[in-house]
Amino acid sequence: QLHKKFDEENGANSAPQVQTKTTMTSNENNKNNGTTASNTTQPPSLFCSIGSPETSLSNETVQQKVNEFLSALGPRRDVLILPPDFTRFHSQAGMITRFVSEYYNFTKPENPTTSTANTAAAAASSSPSPPASVPKLQIIPALGTHAPMTHSQIELMFGKELASKTNDPDVENPFVVHNWRDDVVTIGYAPATMVSEATYGMVHEPWPAQLNKLVWERRKDNHDASSSDLPPLVLSIGQVVPHEVMGMANFNKNLFVGVGGVEAINLSHFIGAVHGMEKLMGRGQNPLRSILNYASETFLQTNLDLWYILTVMGTNDKTGEVEMKGLYIGRDEECYNLACDLSLKVNFNLLEKSPKKMVVYLNEEYHSTWLGNKSIYRTRMAIDDGGELVVLAPSVEMFGEDGHIDELIRKVGYVGTPKIMEEMGKDEDL
Repeated sequence: QLHKKFDEENGANSAPQVQTKTTMTSNENNKNNGTTASNTTQPPSLFCSIGSPETSLSNETVQQKVNEFLSALGPRRDVLILPPDFTRFHSQAGMITRFVSEYYNFTKPENPTTSTANTAAAAASSSPSPPASVPKLQIIPALGTHAPMTHSQIELMFGKELASKTNDPDVENPFVVHNWRDDVVTIGYAPATMVSEATYGMVHEPWPAQLNKLVWERRKDNHDASSSDLPPLVLSIGQVVPHEVMGMANFNKNLFVGVGGVEAINLSHFIGAVHGMEKLMGRGQNPLRSILNYASETFLQTNLDLWYILTVMGTNDKTGEVEMKGLYIGRDEECYNLACDLSLKVNFNLLEKSPKKMVVYLNEEYHSTWLGNKSIYRTRMAIDDGGELVVLAPSVEMFGEDGHIDELIRKVGYVGTPKIMEEMGKDEDL
């Protein structure tokens, strides 16, 4: 939520800005025919760019585009998928993960009719057939600091076929739980000068780029170059949406935070907090994102065969249902910038006047104040000064997603930035 007075108080140039190329609609994309490919193992860095505020992408269209993309990449023996966790249930990342699994014959189609239709569409477009051999396929939900997904959440988000493999004694469980404290490796550092700029000089130390070890093991130099097999494929899947810490969610955040380590996550959250949510929310380009982009360009793009599948979700004005407004597939910042541009158009409500009272309902996805505080982040820039915010949160039962963080919040409380900064000088844990 934003309000007109945001521009008045911060200057017209402070409004959310994203450096991006023009977002194309589905028709424009097909007409230009430059962002999809199906007959080469070296697809363009921006493979798919479909989206507009009026677009409503069907599941069949999404599956067809994913199939064309995977065909263009060529056969793989090793596929690692990094989707979000249940807190991004509506991202459609679960469905896309299922489409990838079905393409590689790792699971059978849950909707045979849809699968048959897509097979016919692929044949009509001269796309190669799905691979005959089944690759090794692993899925690491990008938990960050969140609690692990339950079996029922996995089934609801990723489907029954993938969920069934978590309890099958004859196959290795494809789902890996990310432990942000123990399962990571530091792959490099962003310069201290960048951190100092982002924190207004409050912190002058390098930011550690950390990844789950299983991701970093997929480096190209770990692959036998003499082999005819292509290197391991890493797919980061998720939704671009306004975010209180990163400005816009997903892209390389899915790696450096979603499957990152305690030092990197703590420092990035701290940078976001002290830089100021009002200066971050809805901005695809900001000092914290610059730090992640530096680490991404320096360490990820050269070492991993990493591709992003990004969605933009919005509400249908007539039905009120959530639908996919955009789909972007690429391997660098361009697809992220395009998704940011569309998200700004469909995920922000600009109000003519400030409400005196706002009511927020948190559904079953929000079981902690760590998550539920979005009810504050996403209304505070719209609600009137001195106004009232009512939060209905029937599923909230804890403060922090992580046990240690929960203890710290209970110990110190929600007391505002100045007080927290003061307490940090007294409490080593904090």
